[in-house]
Amino acid sequence: FFFNPYEGIAEAQESRGLGDVYKRQDLMHVRLSDESVCIGAPSPTDSYLNIPSIISAMEVTDSDAVHPGYGFLSENADFAEQVKNSGFSFIGPTAETIRMMGDKISAIEVMREAGVPTVPGSNGPLDENDARALELAREIGFPIIIKAAAGGGGRGMRVVYNETELLNSIKVSSTEAQSFFGSGIVYLEKFLENPRHVEIQVIGDGEGDAIHLGDRDCSLQRRHQKVLEEAPAPDIPDALRNEVAATCIQACKNMKYRGAGTLEFLYQDERFYFIEMNTRVQVEHPVTEMITGIDIIKEQIHIAFTGDTALIQDEIKPRGHALECRINAEDPSKNFQPSPGIISVCHQPSGFRTRVDGSIFQGYKITPYYDSMVCKLICHGRNRNEAIQRMLRSLDEFVIEGITTTIDLHKKLLTHKKFVESDFNVSWLDNEKII
Repeated sequence: FFFNPYEGIAEAQESRGLGDVYKRQDLMHVRLSDESVCIGAPSPTDSYLNIPSIISAMEVTDSDAVHPGYGFLSENADFAEQVKNSGFSFIGPTAETIRMMGDKISAIEVMREAGVPTVPGSNGPLDENDARALELAREIGFPIIIKAAAGGGGRGMRVVYNETELLNSIKVSSTEAQSFFGSGIVYLEKFLENPRHVEIQVIGDGEGDAIHLGDRDCSLQRRHQKVLEEAPAPDIPDALRNEVAATCIQACKNMKYRGAGTLEFLYQDERFYFIEMNTRVQVEHPVTEMITGIDIIKEQIHIAFTGDTALIQDEIKPRGHALECRINAEDPSKNFQPSPGIISVCHQPSGFRTRVDGSIFQGYKITPYYDSMVCKLICHGRNRNEAIQRMLRSLDEFVIEGITTTIDLHKKLLTHKKFVESDFNVSWLDNEKII
């Protein structure tokens, strides 16, 4: 019996301004579960981030393990530690690994030791020595990006183009990082102006063996939030692709990584630069599953309970191309303003090599409490062009009424000349007028 508080899209018990009381037990993924327990009020701090409440639910349901999904506490080392100390299994890496990879500075040090290519930077945290900060910036070369060691999602980040801006920007970034992450530690990296975002999926058995399942391109982003992903990443020389993947495997072996993980890179001018490691399953993991035929969640559970992986690197042979569109309850024409409400009509696409991950249905209520993603649409083809055509057909078939979604945005992205020719980077969607 597995307790998983993050399966599907989390909903609130009541929807302020959206009608009558709406109970989470009415949601489809809860209806399909064997047993469900209320873990708290709508606010995430009272429920999905409330560690004692979650562990209590595990106890009353006689759960064996918790799968943390890809949100809330999924990369919280304290949660993984308390789960273990309470006598349960945490389906993921050890608390020590999560803590080590959660600190970007220590993560970079681990990667360097394994030969993983990294971005030129300060190679450690900045102190209060302004002269040293200026000297490091000159050595790295402008433009520079200031990053929070415990950061993510664009918080605590500043791009600096000259020396006069540097010291004040460091102070502002440190203050913001302290506010959002509880740590004001920041460091410097060379700022790459036109990179793509490429990541490599890895799986380790926790005993020193590991494999990879290929790479993904996640460059289509708005304000550092991914919009569309694909696998494999297009237009990367195979020799370079294999070389970097080998260094990722070595890093996982060195730290005896357990379960699924993702090493994220910036890719520019045929060079990879490591930026961080996610110690959980990614939202975009289905594109990797589609091209490899591997059920990553199943493999996570298998490793957690056996300490071994049944996968062999030589037997992993990716086939074709896959795309994933994140269908969000947002209005792209209004700066991606959230669009909560009730789905009055819902018709989901189906067919050969087409997959929808989510739990929406007619009458489903989107509340303003959580992430705006309502589902994911994944399509596979023999090649990238076929995958694009199948995705366009599926988007045309997808009908969601009652709320505004990003479906039309995806249609325009998939037919845009720059996307078709793989001529885009992480800043393209923010700068391009699509809708």
